[in-house]
Amino acid sequence: MGSVLVGTLLNPLNSSMIAVALLSLGRSFGVSIATATWLISGFYLGGAIGMPLMGRLADLFGPRRVFSLGLVLVGLTGAAAPLAPSFGWLLAIRVAQAFGTATAYPAGLAIMRARDRRDRPPVAALGALAVAASVSAALGPILGGSLIALAGWPAIFLVNVPVTAVGLVLTRIWLPPDPAERYGTGEASRGRWGGLWSLDIPGVVLFSVFLTSLLGFLLSLSGRRLWPLLVLAVPAAILLLWREQRVGAPFLDVRLLAANRLLVGVYAQFAAVNLVFYSVFFGLPLWLEETRRLAPETVGLILLPVAGVGVLATPVAGRVIARSGPRPALVAGSSLLLGGSLLLLFFGASTPLTVLLLVGAVLGVPNGFNNLGLQAILYKAAPAAQIGAAGGLFQTFRYLGATLSTVTIGLVFGRGATSEGLHTLALVIATVSLLLLLASVWARRGPAAAERD
Repeated sequence: MGSVLVGTLLNPLNSSMIAVALLSLGRSFGVSIATATWLISGFYLGGAIGMPLMGRLADLFGPRRVFSLGLVLVGLTGAAAPLAPSFGWLLAIRVAQAFGTATAYPAGLAIMRARDRRDRPPVAALGALAVAASVSAALGPILGGSLIALAGWPAIFLVNVPVTAVGLVLTRIWLPPDPAERYGTGEASRGRWGGLWSLDIPGVVLFSVFLTSLLGFLLSLSGRRLWPLLVLAVPAAILLLWREQRVGAPFLDVRLLAANRLLVGVYAQFAAVNLVFYSVFFGLPLWLEETRRLAPETVGLILLPVAGVGVLATPVAGRVIARSGPRPALVAGSSLLLGGSLLLLFFGASTPLTVLLLVGAVLGVPNGFNNLGLQAILYKAAPAAQIGAAGGLFQTFRYLGATLSTVTIGLVFGRGATSEGLHTLALVIATVSLLLLLASVWARRGPAAAERD
């Protein structure tokens, strides 16, 4: 489990450390801040495509093997990034890094499912994964700032080398080998890579084209709209759905999704939860710096409860889920999310810092309840043989929610991060939070029963 935790923290750590390095990276490569932010968007895009792909590979070749290869890729890209001769090369390395970090969550779920004999969500293990992700996301900007002050922007990439080395050692010691009879490592399976024939490469390509075009179009909504990307996304989606219904081993099992409404509901709720979370996580600092004129270090301290309190809430959520099932945790999380969103309507130029901190804490608590509750339902709803791919697609919807949050922020803060814009943002995320609450309260009797099993 320790090696899985090490791998899990790499994705949120690398996605959050970069935020404090954009200015120095822009200066180093002679690009604008707007261009430098593609290091964030590229990482999200690579992760969104990589999560289900790596999950599918874990289901085919074994989670331990794919998990180890992911750690190697993160270590290699971490060592290569400081040597990048241009910004384009750095962006390509960053996308490759996202693919490496994308192995941890789906492979980790598959490892837990393979070792679990009770057919019940391992709440403690899922909670540990959630805590590792939350802690690394919360500490990422602080660690990144310290590393940059110590050795410049290359340090935020090089730090991955020792971390992945530790992860590989722990994997070697603690994780048992993947069963040869299941993951095709014997003679009868034509060698270790025989399963590549069943990977559905056309499905992977269509999914990548669709997601790249869709996310690119969404990111363009706050500026010059790139309509050709939407024109490309629509036929790619149609072709993807048409093909995946007709192949024996599809990359994206649309037949499973059509028959498993509980799983589809989990994905939709996870996207909505992350839309709200990242709208606050990225939008509030803009308002604090532009309207309140607060220093970045002060903003970082105010933002810490938003990411950090969820860590403290996760064990509480775990006890609630173990005792009563996931739905009460989701109802509590959605209620707090709605309340915290509405409190943002009262923020203004004279709001005391203590109030800002308290509201940030209120908005941070639901992160633990919602994430762990949805993971528990996912674990139960997904077929055991497809848990890696299902877990990867779960994380893809996190990136979709994060992308939608950047679009929302760009639209409401189009003329500056004013208090009026913040209040508009609050109304948007309050509406989404209300829909989440209704979905949690009015869930069908069948899924609710399934959650408690």
